[in-house]
Amino acid sequence: MKPYAIALLPGDGVGPEVTAVARDILLAVGDRFHRRFAFSTAAIGGAAIDTEGDPLPEATLEACRAADAIFLGAVGGPKWESGAVRPEQGLLGLRKALGLFANVRPTRVYADLVGHSPLKREIVEDVDFVIFRELTGGAYFGERKRGPTFASDECVYTTGEIERIGHAAFAAARARRGKVTSVDKANVLETSRLWREVITRLHASQYADVRLEHALVDSMAMQLIRQPRAYDVILTENMFGDILSDEASVLGGSIGLAPSASLGAHGPALFEPVHGSAPDIAGKDICNPIGAALSVALLLRYGLRLQREADAVEAAVEATLTGGARTADLGGELGCRAMGEAIVDALHGVSMTTHRVQMHWG
Repeated sequence: MKPYAIALLPGDGVGPEVTAVARDILLAVGDRFHRRFAFSTAAIGGAAIDTEGDPLPEATLEACRAADAIFLGAVGGPKWESGAVRPEQGLLGLRKALGLFANVRPTRVYADLVGHSPLKREIVEDVDFVIFRELTGGAYFGERKRGPTFASDECVYTTGEIERIGHAAFAAARARRGKVTSVDKANVLETSRLWREVITRLHASQYADVRLEHALVDSMAMQLIRQPRAYDVILTENMFGDILSDEASVLGGSIGLAPSASLGAHGPALFEPVHGSAPDIAGKDICNPIGAALSVALLLRYGLRLQREADAVEAAVEATLTGGARTADLGGELGCRAMGEAIVDALHGVSMTTHRVQMHWG
């Protein structure tokens, strides 16, 4: 059997630490399910600037294009903030080059971690939603201008860009609880007016069986804290999705729990934890690798179409938490490496009959 080719991009800060855990989990999956994985490692972000002078070297891009799936640790850090070239340009460039237009970020509050949420139990209990963020348009990719006394960032969206992320969100809602909340700023922005028109038309023509509601982004930021259980699939543009998904990540008690997938229509997809490079704790073996572990589950499910294997990783994470394993951000004493080992141990012994799959992408 040909091995699955996995490109590992450790990146910066805690990226190498969580990437090592991700690799160990994939190897454990291989042992349990008789799968083979072939790993390649390439530089991105600040690490690539240091060695190659480029946050996305051509060799890295070639390795990613040749892979079946890509795991990214993190990019960025204060070391490169004042440079002409920034680490984040590597990630943005990779998304664009691979056509990764849909960023999928599930948010689930585990029953055993409800007490760690900064919100009341009755607000966060049973929270389970997913954010679909358009990833290759909007202000992050528009023309930038800077003068001595002004700066501007152009925000552009096309009907086609909106439709393709809309299709993905509506299809996901059909596989979940049948509701999409589309977030925009249509009372002010012309791009948001187009967004609302296109999503409304798409819903009426092809997805009338799915419930659709519209929300303004400022109101949504408030409601996501007031009533997070009201949401199923949240659909929004690039910058709004970036902000809302980071807000959502704290509902479960730590940003270290949050995974993400960046998906396109063709070719390899990219999977990464949401927490970023966390340079203040880099190299100290105290970061939470659960976001990386759950990103591996997304990699297996959506990158490689290995459903049983993805279920097993998610079940192993849940079993580890139920067993009381905790990193420092959750009030525990385990380090990144030890928490990863606990998940691997659970993966070898977890029962598949009790696990419920939490997130579907169409």
